[in-house]
Amino acid sequence: MGFTVQRWAAWAPGLVEPAAWDTWLAKPHPLPAEGTPALAEMPAMMRRRVDRLGRIALQATYAAHADAPEAPVLFASRYGDLGRSLELLTQLARSEPLSPTSFSLSVHNAIGALYSIARGDTSAYGAIAAGEETVEAAFTEAGGLLADGAPRVMVVIYDEPVPAPWQHFSPAVEWKFPRAWACLLTAATGPDAIHLGCHAGAPDAPSPEPESLPEDLRALRFLVSGARRWEHPVGGARSWRWERHA
Repeated sequence: MGFTVQRWAAWAPGLVEPAAWDTWLAKPHPLPAEGTPALAEMPAMMRRRVDRLGRIALQATYAAHADAPEAPVLFASRYGDLGRSLELLTQLARSEPLSPTSFSLSVHNAIGALYSIARGDTSAYGAIAAGEETVEAAFTEAGGLLADGAPRVMVVIYDEPVPAPWQHFSPAVEWKFPRAWACLLTAATGPDAIHLGCHAGAPDAPSPEPESLPEDLRALRFLVSGARRWEHPVGGARSWRWERHA
């Protein structure tokens, strides 16, 4: 079973509307590293608890969900809120008291929990982190939910630049900026249905030129551009293949 993107939204500093994203994805250029969305959709008392990364993720989610019915939501981030975690670890190393609220909001499922509470939404929620395969893990989980009968599933991908102590763990990419994108998916079997599979070995047709755009944004570009295929190699062991069957 394949899927189709019923609606999508994304947010990064300087990029808000889908049309602006379409233009940027066709010809990427550096974006500002600073910027925070207003997140006016969330009640003020709850919004004050959300750090920048959470606001970015939730802004994209609200925009993609809009007036659509309730749906399972999968929040996926390779690193999560490392800035908050770093602050907590620094306080711990200095034997300083930790904030229970800050700790509770540092885990990967905190953003999804706040979104569920703010909307009064009792649908299933999940938090996913799977290294450089985080996007594929989220869409594989979404495919399973659709196959089990969910009429629609929301996938939210979000990340921000890694704090200084851990930058050597982050892939060397040309552009590093906070971002989030969300897709509302439905099951599909037609010619434009998107299929995702994992194959052993290198891609069938490797890219002729190195690609510095982060993997999550390459996935978004495939999803919204109408391209027929994109392959994401992982080391030399396997490759994820995204394709639309003709």
